[in-house]
Amino acid sequence: MDFVQQAGQYRQAAEAAIQALFTPDGLVPDSGIPETLREPLRYAFLTGGKRLRPVLCMAACQAVSGVFEPALPAALAIEALHTYTLIHDDLPCMDDDLLRRGQPTVHAKYGYAEGVLAGDALQAVAFELALRSPVAPAAVCALARELAAAAGPAGVIGGQWVDVTARPPHDEARVAYVHEHKTADLIRCALAMGGIAGGADGAQLAALRRYGLNLGVAFQIVDDLLDADDPAKKDEMGILQVVEIDEAKRRAGALTSEALAALDVLTSGDASRDEAVSLLRHLAEDQIKRTL
Repeated sequence: MDFVQQAGQYRQAAEAAIQALFTPDGLVPDSGIPETLREPLRYAFLTGGKRLRPVLCMAACQAVSGVFEPALPAALAIEALHTYTLIHDDLPCMDDDLLRRGQPTVHAKYGYAEGVLAGDALQAVAFELALRSPVAPAAVCALARELAAAAGPAGVIGGQWVDVTARPPHDEARVAYVHEHKTADLIRCALAMGGIAGGADGAQLAALRRYGLNLGVAFQIVDDLLDADDPAKKDEMGILQVVEIDEAKRRAGALTSEALAALDVLTSGDASRDEAVSLLRHLAEDQIKRTL
């Protein structure tokens, strides 16, 4: 199976489970959820997206265990948390965006207060999903801790806080903090949660975290480079406010090389596990090509 097929298999599994969320038979059943709330929750979750974080989570699980299924609830958990951050990012008090992926944002479609509450709901749903993981109790606790760390004041919220409150001129340390915590922490979390669900040992978990951190920061630098000519993005905090384009490209390449080097620890000789490692390699290599 090539990496496109493997990623497709992960995405199909995630999409099927997402489609079933907030229904009687879903991982999070709809019992007690008001219909008028269930609709925006499903809208937010089902409106496009590459499902990168669920794919990374399931690939990490297979890379250490040979199977990806134990990571499915964790994969949905990280996607729920990511979706909550997007809903809140789009609010008038933050980025004030009316469109996401070509569709009205949640607050634009349902209302400002409704957008806040839908995001809050998905944050809680993320933890419920993680706690439903079919793994040992100690691993369930580790999954919840991993998610909380990525979501909290030293994670995404910390990165968003600095992004929202900082005033130019920006320096490299501030941009690096926002890149790591606003973007890379959820990618690193996806990899770590997949590893935990798959029973990763200490060395494997460290390798997955190293890969996730470097991939996440490189991914954000590439996004900044792709937005270089967008007038709407010129005042947003990004790498091009502190270094030139050539240096930004060099850093993205170096970070990608670091991510790829981290995967050496995971190579096992087992066909199923190494197939997932190969997918992780291809994902890192493909994202850096976006600047070419």
